Amino acid sequence: MTTELTVGEYRDLMSSALPSAQDADTVEPSLSSLFTPDSHRAALHVDATVVRGGRGVGKTFWYRSLLDEDLRTVAANEYRIERLRNLTVHQGYGAGTAPELYPSPGEMSSIVEQNVRPYDLWNAVLLTALGLPELTAHSHQRWEERVQWVRSHPSERDHAIAQADRQATEKRTTVLILFDALEHLHWDRAQADRLVAGILQLALEMRLRTKSIRFKVFIRPDMFDGALLNFPDASKLTANAASLQWSRTNLYGLFFHYLGNDRSQESARFRELTGDWTEHVEGRHLPPSTLRGDESIQADTFSAIAGPYMGANYRKGITYTWLPNHLMDGVEQVSPRSFLNALVKAVEETRDNYAGHEYALNHEGIRRGVQSASQVRVTEMREDIPWVNTAVEPLRGQQVPIDPSLVLDLWAEYRLTERLHREVDRAESIKSTDKIRTGPRYADDPQRLIDELITLGVMRRRKDGRIDLPDVYRIAFSIGRKGGVPMVQI
Repeated sequence: MTTELTVGEYRDLMSSALPSAQDADTVEPSLSSLFTPDSHRAALHVDATVVRGGRGVGKTFWYRSLLDEDLRTVAANEYRIERLRNLTVHQGYGAGTAPELYPSPGEMSSIVEQNVRPYDLWNAVLLTALGLPELTAHSHQRWEERVQWVRSHPSERDHAIAQADRQATEKRTTVLILFDALEHLHWDRAQADRLVAGILQLALEMRLRTKSIRFKVFIRPDMFDGALLNFPDASKLTANAASLQWSRTNLYGLFFHYLGNDRSQESARFRELTGDWTEHVEGRHLPPSTLRGDESIQADTFSAIAGPYMGANYRKGITYTWLPNHLMDGVEQVSPRSFLNALVKAVEETRDNYAGHEYALNHEGIRRGVQSASQVRVTEMREDIPWVNTAVEPLRGQQVPIDPSLVLDLWAEYRLTERLHREVDRAESIKSTDKIRTGPRYADDPQRLIDELITLGVMRRRKDGRIDLPDVYRIAFSIGRKGGVPMVQI
């Protein structure tokens, strides 16, 4: 019979198994890290054109996984989606630089300034993916020239798409064009909305008019909801949209998946202790269904690692529920990246300051993990959506819940509208050399700016109308709440 892991062995296992870098731009998916929560199955269907998800929920992870044939095969097996086996996948847009596949930030800005229809631009991207010689014969052909060719040759465009569709259908394969990182299309929100609408218009056309050419668009919910979907049948995109969401069982299933897929003796013993793991692909171990989706089994397993309570008794909180509850954003979603970051920090904190604790994780280490995850989350937001940081900064030192009138007063005193416009101007001035970051949609309307922050999950509105900030954002901005997780002490 396998003996229980010791406290030290659990700490060693978590330190080894949990990823130290949780930036989507630096972590490539692999067979061992690929986790397939049931809630993501709809997003992987080939005909699911729009996949909505906030920052850190897996949009880029799935974008990159679908580009990898081995990972697509695993997803096809585990989600039982046969069409994933027969795909020809291309990049339509992404965070990486690929000027041969889609315009660079500098070229994108130049094209937009020429008042080119986004629909024509994305047709040029599509025809390039399909290998049309007129657009691919010259590797250094400028994108302005490709777009002009599309505008000047509408019948040839239609013929090329029809031929590619017919060939794919005959081969019983599907051509899938992937789009990600759309928040980096353009610094001006109105222009970004137009570009997104152009992608979605062409995506819908392919779904309705071809048998075997499909788009899959990974997009933040606020960007999809704000896109100018004023073309015929646009409502069909909403009806067909999928979402990347993480339930509590999904999060702990991911955690246990990592523990069971480390190449260590402790990982092998963890698998023996926690049920019948399977190995469909060499080196890739699947947790038993109970460890993926049974809250009571998960809670017992996590209690063996972290203890049952966040202190002396249940009044301090149950560890299993406390951790995800305090990482939840304003739309009640937890980023798996934040969840894993909190656990990594909890192990470090426990090793450094509570080495003699009876469990592998100390409850104060977990609290510090949440604080650290909050800081990381805000740092990511500052890098990805910098205007959010600008908008929340004036609330530093306040207490939530807070009356919206006070928020507006603080913004007025801070001259927020002026600051946001200066950020847009600065972004435009460095557009060719810096990573583009889209600004707010309603910079001139503070009331609607609150609504935009609520949509992003940074704020939430209580039933009494007051504004709240979830812990995952509140803590890093030193915004207080009576009885809440303490602010980070720097």
